[in-house]
Amino acid sequence: MSECSAPFQEEDTQVVPGTHPVPRPPRRSAPCALWGARAPGSGARTPPLSAASCGLPVWAGRPGPRGSPRTRIGGPAMAAPEETLRRRKAGNSGPEPDTPPESGRDPTGCPARLRTGTFWLTRIVLLRALAFIYFVAFLVALHQNKQLIGDRGLLPCRAYLESVRRYFQGRGGWEAVSYAPTVLWLLDWSRMNANLDALALLGLGVSSFVLVTGCANMVLMATLWVLYMSLVNVGQIWYSFGWESQLLETGFLGIFLCPLWTLSRLPTGTPPSQIVLWGFRWLIFRIMLGAGLIKIRGDQCWRDLTCMDFHYETQPVPNPMAYLLHQSPWWAHRFETLSNHFLELVVPFFIFLGRRLCILHGALQILFQVVLVISGNLSFLNWLTMVPSVACFDDAALGFLFPSGPGGLKDRVRKMQEEAARGTRPTLRYGCMVRQAVHVALGILVAWLSVPVVLNLLSPAQVMNTSFNSLRIVNTYGAFGSITKERTEVILQGTASPNASAPDAVWEDYGFKCKPGDLGRRPCLISPYHYRLDWLMWFAAFQTYEHNEWIIHLAGKLLANDREALSLLAFNPFKDRAPPRWVRGEHYRYKFSRLGGRHAAAGKWWVRKRIGPYFPPLSLRDLEGYFRSRDWPLPELE
Repeated sequence: MSECSAPFQEEDTQVVPGTHPVPRPPRRSAPCALWGARAPGSGARTPPLSAASCGLPVWAGRPGPRGSPRTRIGGPAMAAPEETLRRRKAGNSGPEPDTPPESGRDPTGCPARLRTGTFWLTRIVLLRALAFIYFVAFLVALHQNKQLIGDRGLLPCRAYLESVRRYFQGRGGWEAVSYAPTVLWLLDWSRMNANLDALALLGLGVSSFVLVTGCANMVLMATLWVLYMSLVNVGQIWYSFGWESQLLETGFLGIFLCPLWTLSRLPTGTPPSQIVLWGFRWLIFRIMLGAGLIKIRGDQCWRDLTCMDFHYETQPVPNPMAYLLHQSPWWAHRFETLSNHFLELVVPFFIFLGRRLCILHGALQILFQVVLVISGNLSFLNWLTMVPSVACFDDAALGFLFPSGPGGLKDRVRKMQEEAARGTRPTLRYGCMVRQAVHVALGILVAWLSVPVVLNLLSPAQVMNTSFNSLRIVNTYGAFGSITKERTEVILQGTASPNASAPDAVWEDYGFKCKPGDLGRRPCLISPYHYRLDWLMWFAAFQTYEHNEWIIHLAGKLLANDREALSLLAFNPFKDRAPPRWVRGEHYRYKFSRLGGRHAAAGKWWVRKRIGPYFPPLSLRDLEGYFRSRDWPLPELE
C-alpha cells in the first residue's frame, strides 16, 4: 500500500451502467424497498420487499425456460428495468437515471458501509486514547512530583542528577545525558519544583489538545514523549514501574502515526502506515505473551490454578469489587486463572491469523483489561494496555463509534475509499517517499531492538518490566509473576508523649490516600489515577526500612508536620496540633473480613494482626546525622 494513498479492495466494487462505481453489497445482502420490477423476458413482477429484508440475496421473477438463468436484482442486467420503472413513476421526485447515488448510501437506499483495510478512524481513536493516558500521567506528575522528587522531596531529583554527573565525571557530559536522558539537564536546578511543574503543565496542555480535537502531528506527539521521558528518567524508584516504559514505547510509536506538521483528523496525504500499525500489534503481542509466560514460569500457584485465591486480597491497592471477588467460590477462581492463561498465552497469536481473528484478539484483550480495571487499582496500566489493541481494528470495525451523518468523519472516510477504488491516487511526492523511508527505518529499528526482548521471552530465566536502552523504545513486560499469599502493611504512627517507651504513650495512626489502614474504611476506587507513595508502601512491607531509605525521610517530615509530605496522606492525627515527638513504623498482617461475618457486620472491611516493629521510634534529633549524610534538607517545623 502506498504511504500517500488509501488502500482498497477492488473485488468489493461493481460498476452499474450510468453510475459511478459503488460498493458491491455483501453476498447475503438484498435490495431494499423495490417491488414491481420486471425481470427480462418475464411478465411477472417481483413480490414487494421490505427494508428489513435488505441483506438477503433475492432472485427476481419466475424461472424462465428450463436451463435459462434467473436474473439477480441489483446486478448490471437490472439497469434497464430500473430505468423503465423510473419512467412509469415520472411524478415522483426521485433522481434521474444518470444521477449518482446519494452520498452515504448505495443504489438501493441502504446506508453504505465502510470498506475494510483502511485505518483513518483507527488513527483518531488511537491518538485520543494515547492522549488520555498521557493526560492522566502528567496529572499525577503535577500533583505528586514536588513531594516525591522536588527540591525538598523524599528522593530529590537534583541530588540524583548530581550523583549521575559525578559518576561520569571525566568521561564527557554526553555519557551522563545518555544514561539519564532528560531536558532537566538544560534547566536551572535551583528551581527544580518550577521545572517539574512546567514539564507537567506543558504535557497536560498538549495532551488535552490531542484528546479534545483528535488532531496531532509528529511535533506534538514527540513533545509528549520527550516530556514524559524527562520525568521517568529522574523519577527513580517512584517511576520504576512497567507501565512507565510501556507508555514511552506506546508514545514513541504514536509519533510516527501522524504527519509531520499537518493538524487534521484526516490528513489525506498521509494515511496510517502499516508498519506503525504492526508496531502497535507487536507491542500488545509482547505485553500479553510476556505476562502469560512469566506467570507460568514464576509461581507454582499459576500452574495449579490457585493464584486467584489470593490475588484480590494481596494486590497493591484493592478496590471494593476486589473485596467481593475475593469471596467467590473456589471454582470461580479456577475459571479466572484458566481464562487468564487463555487470554495471555493463546489469544495473542490471533493477531497473525487474518483480519477477523485479529479483530477478535483486540476485542478480547480490551474486554480483559476492562475486567482488570473493575477488579483493582493498577494505576493506568490496564487503560494503557487497551491502546495498542485498537490497532487490531480497521475503519469498518470502528465505524460504529462515529456518527453517520453527511459531512462527518465516517462519511468523509467513505468518500476517500471510493476515490481510491476508482483509482484516484495522489501523485507520489518527495515528502511521501521520505515518509516511507522513515517508516521502513522505524521497522528495522524496532526489529533490531526486539532481539534481546525475544531472547528474554524464550529464556527460562525470563525477567519482566525491563528496558534494554535508556530511551525505552522496545521493552519487555510482565505482571504478577509471583503472587503473595499474605498481605502485610506498614502503619506509620506518631505520639506526643515525651517518652516513646512509656506504657501510657498514645500512638495515633497516619492514614494514606488509598492503601489499607483504618479497618472500617472502604477500599478506594481511583484507577486510572495513581498514588505513587501508596504503591511503594506496599513494596516496602515486603522488605526492611534499610532497603527503603525514603521511608525514614518521610518519618522525619512527619515529625516536622511538613506540609508537602502530608499532602500525600489522607489523614494527619496531628493536624492543627503540635507535631509528634516520635514517629515509628509498625508491621501488620491484613486480611479481608468475611462477607456476612461479625467483622463485616461491625462495618470492618479488614481484619489485622500485629507482626512487630518495622522501624523503631525516631525523633528529629535522631535523624539529623542521617539526613546530612544523604544531602537531604533538614525538615523545618511548620
